[in-house]
Amino acid sequence: MNTIIESGFLLFFFQGGGGGLIGLLVPWILIFGIFYLLVIRPQQKKQRQAQMERDSMLKSLKPGDKVITSSGIYGTIVAVREKEDTVLVRIAQSVSIEMLRSSVAGLQSSEIKEIEAVK
Repeated sequence: MNTIIESGFLLFFFQGGGGGLIGLLVPWILIFGIFYLLVIRPQQKKQRQAQMERDSMLKSLKPGDKVITSSGIYGTIVAVREKEDTVLVRIAQSVSIEMLRSSVAGLQSSEIKEIEAVK
């Protein structure tokens, strides 16, 4: 009795009806493969490229660079401490803060530098 049920179960999934389970899985596998090639893989490449650009920007920080921190603070790098992986950022005339190099979100654009120079 048990073998009749098992063989019926297997026939249903591999041969029965509209092509069985394999017939249903093949289109889904093809759809996922196309989706991966057209959407996921290019996004991963863009993400890798952006991360490499960010890493090179962080490595090239030097005193005098005008930066924006991840918390939105604008400042100028006063010193770079390679050993501790930190930077000293001047945010006001006599106010400097030390922060991790990774806390720098990016360099200030030239427009902001021009506005700051006018002040």
